[in-house]
Amino acid sequence: QVQLVESGGGLVQAGGSLRLSCAASGRTFSSYSMGWFRQAPGKEREFVVRISVSGARTYYTDSVKGRFTISRDNAKNTVYLQMNSLKPEDTAVYYCAAARAIAPTSRYEFNYWGQGTQVTVSS
Repeated sequence: QVQLVESGGGLVQAGGSLRLSCAASGRTFSSYSMGWFRQAPGKEREFVVRISVSGARTYYTDSVKGRFTISRDNAKNTVYLQMNSLKPEDTAVYYCAAARAIAPTSRYEFNYWGQGTQVTVSS
C-alpha cells in the first residue's frame, strides 16, 4: 500500500514557475514508477509525465516538453515536478500516481493516487 500526498500548487502568472512535490508513505516507494497527471474542469484526466523507479528514464507528454521536469528522491520517498514557463492552459488539478508497471502511460496502469493539488495560471 502506498499513500501519496501532493503539495506545492497555487496561483501563478503566465511565464512563472511552480514546483510540486509528492510525498509517499511506505517502504516500497523505490519499486514504483511514478507519474503526474492533470485534470482541467470539464476535461478528462490526462497523462503529463512519468519517471522510472531509478529515475533514469522519463517520458513527457508533448505539451510540457522543455518546460516541465520530473525527478525523484528515493531516499526521501518523494517525487517532484518542476514547472517552468507556465501557461494558462496548464491550469488543472495535478495528481501524483504510483504504478507497479514498468512504463505506464495510461491512468489505468497506475495503482495509487494522491488527492491532487490545484495549479492556476493567470494570463
